[in-house]
Amino acid sequence: MKRPADRARAAHRFLRTHSSARFFPRDLKVGAAVIAAALLVHGAAFAQGAKGSADHIRSVTGAIDGAAIVANAKATNDWPSYGLDYAETRFSKLNQINTDNVKQLGLKWSYNLQSERGVEATPLVVDGIMYVTASWSVVHAIDTRSGKKLWTFDPGVKRENGYRGCCDVVNRGVALYKGKVFVGAYDGRLIALDAATGAKVWEKDTLIDHEHSYTITGAPRVFNGKVVIGNGGAEYGARGYVTAYDAESGNQAWRWFTVPGDPSKPFEDESMEKAAKTWDPAGKWWVGGGGGTTWDTITFDPELNMVYIGTGNGSPWNRHLRSPAGGDNLYLASLVALNADTGKYVWHYQETPGDNWDYTSTQPMILADLTIDGQPRKVILHAPKNGFFFVVDRTNGKFISAKNFVDVNWATGYDANGRPIENPEARSADKPFDAIPGPYGAHNWHPMSFNPQTGLVYLPAQGVPVNLTGEKALNQNKMEPFKFGSTTGWNLGFSLNATPPKNLPFGRLVAWDPVQQKEAWRAEYVSPWNGGTLTTAGNLVFQGTADGRIVAYNAKSGEKLWESPLGTGAVAAPATYMVDGVQYVSIAVGWGGVFGISARATEQEAPGTVYTFAVGGNAPMPAFTKYQMGNLLTGVEYDPKDVPEGTAIYVAACATCHGVPGVDRGGNVKNLGYSTTDKIANLKQIVFKGPFREKGMPDFTGKLTDADVVKIQAFIQGTADAIRPKK
Repeated sequence: MKRPADRARAAHRFLRTHSSARFFPRDLKVGAAVIAAALLVHGAAFAQGAKGSADHIRSVTGAIDGAAIVANAKATNDWPSYGLDYAETRFSKLNQINTDNVKQLGLKWSYNLQSERGVEATPLVVDGIMYVTASWSVVHAIDTRSGKKLWTFDPGVKRENGYRGCCDVVNRGVALYKGKVFVGAYDGRLIALDAATGAKVWEKDTLIDHEHSYTITGAPRVFNGKVVIGNGGAEYGARGYVTAYDAESGNQAWRWFTVPGDPSKPFEDESMEKAAKTWDPAGKWWVGGGGGTTWDTITFDPELNMVYIGTGNGSPWNRHLRSPAGGDNLYLASLVALNADTGKYVWHYQETPGDNWDYTSTQPMILADLTIDGQPRKVILHAPKNGFFFVVDRTNGKFISAKNFVDVNWATGYDANGRPIENPEARSADKPFDAIPGPYGAHNWHPMSFNPQTGLVYLPAQGVPVNLTGEKALNQNKMEPFKFGSTTGWNLGFSLNATPPKNLPFGRLVAWDPVQQKEAWRAEYVSPWNGGTLTTAGNLVFQGTADGRIVAYNAKSGEKLWESPLGTGAVAAPATYMVDGVQYVSIAVGWGGVFGISARATEQEAPGTVYTFAVGGNAPMPAFTKYQMGNLLTGVEYDPKDVPEGTAIYVAACATCHGVPGVDRGGNVKNLGYSTTDKIANLKQIVFKGPFREKGMPDFTGKLTDADVVKIQAFIQGTADAIRPKK
């Protein structure tokens, strides 16, 4: 039996051979040509197979390579790469949905990701085939024409190891290249899957050691046949690096470290030797890892053949302990350009020299061509944690401009050479300091977008108050009272919330003019931790919010035009694409991340869900569940004398996920101040080899004692009693 493609070719040969006057009169020759073309198209469809079939998926995903991503950027019918195009503008040229008809958007379908933790992925879509990840790095392939599952892949991350990452068991998505889907698993594996079936093709361990708590939460990128991925773990004593693997075989192509290693050993290259001169060996930075982990942004310029990465914070945060004599500590908190073929260092620009506040530069960057001071410039647009919006020349790393997009108090601005003008109090070794922005950042991983028609960047901005006090010494990986997260491996060099912060939290969407370096308009929200943005040629901006909505704004004016409920807070960015002539908007929703673990802004909760909207959509929303916070804890017997010590142990062991008992409301992890009496009274059965390990809770066996647990119980119940309204 002939295959569909063979039948198509046979039909074409028949018509080409027999379209003479013997078979078709002259006036029917045009008709014959039309029939031939129709059969060719029909044959090609057969060759692909039915839409959503394995043959169809192999055909459309097998065609995705660098040239296809560049070509798609001209019309943006698909969403084949994390930031849509190589420049990661997240600007769609589709305008079927626009300011005139956006009010007619309705739900087309929803898909249950069957997850309870944070969902941070941007869906990739090629000819109606969607790939998206949920928590625990689980990959879902979905047919957007029906909203039905094609396949899922669970990499089998051990749930009890969820504590090995600082910021929830999240994943920001996949990469697609020549018929393969690439995902970074939370436990540090890079995995290639068959795009049609979800079968594993190859798997590589990306970790340089398993002693430290390295993770992967970011989306891989594929350039020039290489899959590029970074790792997280700076809080746990990791040394940052980025690695490229051959997309076909999985063999390592190159690796570049972001900070120098042990100076008693040979440096990997000249860039590491140069960096080591900016660190003080007295701090033994290599014991603390150094940090600089590249856990999110990776961008590519095919014309310049450069890969751009953003590097992370110092490890520990406190530079007085990490590098006592000072120094810039290259290449922390920097933008770095590497040769895409070799991984060799090309240039860097350090946004926060001598990082002291967890001011990572790992936030998504955008490549743009702008006219500045009458001259065309190839630039990087970047808004890192430190609160300043940067415009940097991407050909050579030269500083162009920087302006704060939120209030800041660690610096007053940047000088002409691109160095911050610091407030000396921000580096106090022992005085409490309200860092503004705090370690959550003025902008975190949530993607921003750039609309060349308006000239504006749409930026999720925020403020989360945190008060820091420097520690006098660092005892690496040692559990100590009041040392935040130290029971599970955090090493900050700071005490958090030693005194209550004075500034107030906020969340907002900022439309920013990168040429004028000023705000054009803003939308205020009820909470920090709102989602990434999408902008379109329909003069629209879309964003999910912490209070459980997706909202569309007029991109020029900021007028709110449409919104829809989502059942829970949204942190990921939406995507838009065309399928069979219809434009869709999809967003993957699941509340979480480092802020969303312990706090929330919604009265409802829902499992991780993909929502897809189109003009005229009328599918019913899935059922939303009211968030069951419970009553304030009562009835646990305790000795009030144990409360002070219990406070110190709780900060070291529990606060990273559970927040403050009875004060925080709980995020995707419950607040213990609203637990049942039975659970807190029997806390030992939960913290030692307990039943919640399969949901990501660590086993505290060997880390806490029975006496420690008794004191934690006292703190939880004592705090609940202290805040209980008096009758």
